[in-house]
Amino acid sequence: MSADPESDIPWAVPCDPRTDVSQVSTPAYVIDLPQLRRNLAVLARVQEEAGCQVLLALKGFAAFRTFEEIRRVLPGITASSPDEARLGREEFGGEVHAYAPAYSEADIEALLGLVDHLVFNSPAQLQRFGARARARGIQVGLRVNPEHSEVKVALYDPCAPGSRLGTRRAALTEELIPLIDGLHFHTLCELGSDALARTLAAFEARFGDVIGRVRWVNFGGGHHITRPDYDVDQLIALVKGFRERWGARVYLEPGEAIALNTGVLVASVLDIIDGELPIAILDTSATAHMPDVLEMPYRAEIRDASRPGVRAHDYRLGGLTCLAGDVIGDYSFDQPLEVGSRVVFLDMAHYTMVKNTTFNGVRLPSIVHADAGALREVRRFGYEDYKQRLG
Repeated sequence: MSADPESDIPWAVPCDPRTDVSQVSTPAYVIDLPQLRRNLAVLARVQEEAGCQVLLALKGFAAFRTFEEIRRVLPGITASSPDEARLGREEFGGEVHAYAPAYSEADIEALLGLVDHLVFNSPAQLQRFGARARARGIQVGLRVNPEHSEVKVALYDPCAPGSRLGTRRAALTEELIPLIDGLHFHTLCELGSDALARTLAAFEARFGDVIGRVRWVNFGGGHHITRPDYDVDQLIALVKGFRERWGARVYLEPGEAIALNTGVLVASVLDIIDGELPIAILDTSATAHMPDVLEMPYRAEIRDASRPGVRAHDYRLGGLTCLAGDVIGDYSFDQPLEVGSRVVFLDMAHYTMVKNTTFNGVRLPSIVHADAGALREVRRFGYEDYKQRLG
């Protein structure tokens, strides 16, 4: 755990201490396979004791060379596009679920040959495509909006006022209910089981007359199940209680919880520039390699570093692109940084690789697997990866 008492994410942990990242060619994501297995053990317990199924949400973590580990525990994946669904079908196997805010005709044609569950966002899309999916033996769902917010950051709140995500109760008319096999709701983002308890109460209050008429309910994502302070017992009790009340199968799809604390991003200092604070330019980028630092925003945690003023040497860490705002943040270190110093960003497996860009032609970080201290580079990116996106 982070030694910084003011840390925004005090539960962020580095990879296995036996893993020496000093020799990794930077920038690189290092995925800690033992930590991934520990996360999966927690999820296995939830599945067994709650009687639910946990799916890997590829929108959060899609490092397919880890799927061999994950599919030993989880029964399938959930996708947000035909390409994610294809990756899940080809590389993971098991159940393939899909949801998107809208599908094109081409999307539907592709998905019909890939998925087991297809969830629609609106009554119009359900009526347009649902019968075709059912005719192929696919279970059809509708995402609903419980109109209950738990997320503080509006950008990440699926139930914010004016949200385009999900169908409100007033729009779920009686003639639509026979067209669906299940309901899907998603209200959380990096939250605990207490937030799920409040959400379930709102969901059941609004949709109780529908729940008893469907086969399954998907509780969506945002469940931080593998965080050390998460109340797993409460989650199990909530799911069991729901199943007992309604007799419906329950799915969870916490992409982030699967990859939580399983990876670090290792970077190197390229230059030190004088400024109000010394500025260390790294061979990585906030905008290209860890975009949530700018989008959410949140403070990336660094191994053996703290907020400014806590340790002896303060620096502003800057990215490699020409974007003026490509700044990772201000940090303090015990020792002065110099060209070649390694900087290790914690908890960088989820929502990083899946959101990377090659802005400015900056190469994507390599992907390295760490297992019992041994390192294996499984992917290195080059010029062709940049070029082929643009041709």
